Amino acid sequence: MGETVLSRALIGHDGMIKKLGLVLAGSIIVAIAAQFSIGWPVPMSLQGLAVLIIGFTYGSKLASATLVTYLAYGAMGLPVFSNGRALEALAGPQSWTAGFLYGFVMMAFIAGLAADRGLTRNVLAMSLVGIVASLLLYVPGLLWPALLLGVEWADLWTKWMLPFLLGDTIKAVVAAMIVWGGWKAVTNRSA
Repeated sequence: MGETVLSRALIGHDGMIKKLGLVLAGSIIVAIAAQFSIGWPVPMSLQGLAVLIIGFTYGSKLASATLVTYLAYGAMGLPVFSNGRALEALAGPQSWTAGFLYGFVMMAFIAGLAADRGLTRNVLAMSLVGIVASLLLYVPGLLWPALLLGVEWADLWTKWMLPFLLGDTIKAVVAAMIVWGGWKAVTNRSA
């Protein structure tokens, strides 16, 4: 099996209808995942997990299109962001997490690039890519509140990043294990 992207190996990407179906399904999955939080001492939404799975499963182009579609839902006023938020999460004084939302497109692209290059058949490589993509998400995620909302850098580190690093690492490993399991199922099915 020479395919590097799991969704192509399962159903193919030939045809606009399949691509559109994958984008719609993926964007809805991310919207649903955004409504669920787990963890302690700070609750973390499952959005990042869903974004990594979409990236690892779809490849860079389709994953990016999926996350742009997700952002478009919120821009249209649909309550797809965490806690049922919509447009106010993308712009304005209540948009403290907008940098993370915009950064999800980059995160999906990075995870998708790993899939395009065939790294999603190795759980360790995929976990490392997921961790790097999760860390890079903090660049737009922290720049937005620092530059546009005036949040102090010390607060960003102690309240916006540090408490989430362990959870982000766990989500990256879980995403890698899920997609790796998908590859194992495809390999066993075709054997």
